[in-house]
Amino acid sequence: IALLGLTFKPNTDDMRDAPALAIVAGLQDAGAVVRAYDPEGMEQARILMPAVDYAENAYACAEGADAVVIVTEWNAFRALDLDRLRQAMSSGEAAPVLIDLRNIYDPASAARHGFTYCGVGRTKESVARIGS
Repeated sequence: IALLGLTFKPNTDDMRDAPALAIVAGLQDAGAVVRAYDPEGMEQARILMPAVDYAENAYACAEGADAVVIVTEWNAFRALDLDRLRQAMSSGEAAPVLIDLRNIYDPASAARHGFTYCGVGRTKESVARIGS
């Protein structure tokens, strides 16, 4: 699982009460391998989450992942090349999953780029899947 954004909010390295802490713990408890990238907070995150694999950028973070989770709404994540992101991910049978905890992407656009998309608080009708 690739996590994009670790800090409590964008434009800071503040990890206090960052949602990523609980998300990583839950994923690891469930047996997931977690790779993460944050533009500013990786030094602080490494101290708090030493069992995470850290990547040099968002695309390296997504390499081989089954799912990408956008945790913090950094502007850099709003401008991702979704085709490049998808191509970096696992090439298994199922469509790669984009979980957008900040709703920065349009579900239909994510689906056009080959993702199964899930945003927080969106209705079932706005969850985009391949073939729907």
